[in-house]
Amino acid sequence: MEETEILLHSYRDEVFVPQGATETSSLLDPSTSYAGTADTGTSLKNSIQDWRDGLAAFEDVPHTWSHEIKTLASYAAPIILTSSLQYAIDVSSIIAAGRIGKVELGAVSLANVSSNITCWALFQGLAASLDTLCAQAYGSGEKHLIGLYCQRMTLFLLCVSIPISTLWFFSEPIIIKLVTDPATARLAALYLKILTAAIPGSVVFEAGRRFLQAQGLFRATTYIVLIAAPVHITIITLLVTHLGFLGAPLAVVITRTLLPILLILYVKSFAGSQCWGGFSSRAFANWGIMIRLAIPDMIMVEAEWFAFEIMIVFASRFGTDYLAAQSVLTVVSAIGFNLPFPLSIAASTRVGNLVGAVRESGAKRAAKVAVAASLTLASLNALILLTLSSHIPYAFTSDNAVAALATEILPLVALNAILEGLSLAAHGLLRGIGRQTIGGPANIIAHYVVSIPVGVALAFGKDWKLKGLYTGIAGGLAVVSIIEYGYIHRTNWRDVVREAEERNAAG
Repeated sequence: MEETEILLHSYRDEVFVPQGATETSSLLDPSTSYAGTADTGTSLKNSIQDWRDGLAAFEDVPHTWSHEIKTLASYAAPIILTSSLQYAIDVSSIIAAGRIGKVELGAVSLANVSSNITCWALFQGLAASLDTLCAQAYGSGEKHLIGLYCQRMTLFLLCVSIPISTLWFFSEPIIIKLVTDPATARLAALYLKILTAAIPGSVVFEAGRRFLQAQGLFRATTYIVLIAAPVHITIITLLVTHLGFLGAPLAVVITRTLLPILLILYVKSFAGSQCWGGFSSRAFANWGIMIRLAIPDMIMVEAEWFAFEIMIVFASRFGTDYLAAQSVLTVVSAIGFNLPFPLSIAASTRVGNLVGAVRESGAKRAAKVAVAASLTLASLNALILLTLSSHIPYAFTSDNAVAALATEILPLVALNAILEGLSLAAHGLLRGIGRQTIGGPANIIAHYVVSIPVGVALAFGKDWKLKGLYTGIAGGLAVVSIIEYGYIHRTNWRDVVREAEERNAAG
């Protein structure tokens, strides 16, 4: 085994790695001389084929578990920090509005829920198809495709944003029908109208961060958000102080516009430009493959988000205390979500890279490590929730009745954290192998055939209230994991590699 490992690394280093290469060097540089190539003018296409042939020859050489754990950790850690900081940026508008008054607090909370369901989660789901396309393209050495795929996704999301912008701009009549307080509805509609200006920047940043992640540049977005977060806090403080409620959405618009500007500056100044081939008219063609992957990805994200929002509506039927407790549990669940979700992104990128590189056994090894890591991380999260269940609610409320209700439900939240971690890992693996078409229907079945019906039956029929709703969620998460892991277990990985090659060939 050791001799084989040494042989593989020697072959890779001598044949495929340019002299002086670093972690930010391009995967294949046509201007660089490769050992073993008689003519330095050998075409990039032939170099890529040589690279694939070499990997195929040693395809049975596995990386160790420790190597994969380190790789996933190096991918996931920056994403966890980035996601936490982005979440803090969104929460800051709620905190700022809450200092103005309870009507403003309710309006911003309502607007944030509406924007998440109708836009941000939608964009996140659709852009997740790039986790498949870009990762596999980078692994195959077809680095120019990464920029092309991101251009197509940017154009696609801009098209999708047209009806979303229209909905937000004229949302007041709709919100008034859903909310009993007209003042809250009016302010929420005003918030969404102003937030419309943040959509173009969000589109570019959503595609741009996938552009960087596919190249393994996960820390880049962390650096970007580390700059943007304090800027946002300063801006929102100043604007809310001088403009009142209007300052909250204006600050979000400025920050969401700043993010893609910083990303572009990073690519031009530091790393990632090797995968940008310039703007191309090909970006307007061949959208079919991308959309076929994007729609199931969007369903995977939206189905779960919308199901949780429906549960919030049901919780309001039990009274003010239960709704307040549900708000606490929602925040706790969201914080927990920011741990396994980045690991899911890291897993899809790692598996996608190896699939694109024709490393079948390596991809399977990475998938197993990702599942084990997700289970471990989710279990630690659950252990913290169980250990501190009587203390956590008081971080959000001083009301003893609300805290007692939240404490009672936290053991179920801990169980859901484990199931959520497993299901997110499965989502990431499906994206990595390009089989999102399974995840979409699986999530619809799990959440709308199991979670909501079972939750409602237990909450209202058995009078379990919040406990019933969260039991239903647990059942749905278990079902989606069973379906997706069952499919992954039966997957023919040689077919996965072949399909990746066909997608890359189609450009």
